[in-house]
Amino acid sequence: MAQEDLSQEMAGQAISTEWGTPMQDLNPVDNYLHGSWEALGHGAPALVALAQLCSERWVRPGADRPAAALLMERLSGEAKAILYAARQRGIVEVRAVNSAFDAAARLLAVYVEIDEERTVAFRDPADPAITVRFLEGFRDLCDLGLIIHHIYRDFSLAPQALELAQVIQQAEVQDLLEKATEFGLHD
Repeated sequence: MAQEDLSQEMAGQAISTEWGTPMQDLNPVDNYLHGSWEALGHGAPALVALAQLCSERWVRPGADRPAAALLMERLSGEAKAILYAARQRGIVEVRAVNSAFDAAARLLAVYVEIDEERTVAFRDPADPAITVRFLEGFRDLCDLGLIIHHIYRDFSLAPQALELAQVIQQAEVQDLLEKATEFGLHD
């Protein structure tokens, strides 16, 4: 069979490896796995879960949503500290630092814009339990319909959360606020 005839016969057919797996199927799978691995490296599954929880609670709040006074009772100290820190701008970001050397420093954490030039991160690489407790506090805010997901890792306080944030006293959450790390605009 001439080379030209062989090329025409194989056109549109997969070339099998010794294991019988068509080679044309490997490229999309490789791309999918690579994309999935990259997404995992940025915390995508947790971010998607938080985004879905926020969307569900915000769009369909249900009749069982507690009044403001009951909401305050249900909030953990960490959730209240997040609300207090976000009281001016209402902007919250959940992100990981996937380039950090230490595993505890790579964990997803809650970042809050205090104002246009300052952000605080509720993370502690020396004590990862702190980072996780604040992430859980954020999840609780999502579950109560107090957070709106916008895009990727960007969230904001819902209108009711902005109102609640104004009544939280700094003294009530001061010890938790001290666990946050503040960053300036150019840090």
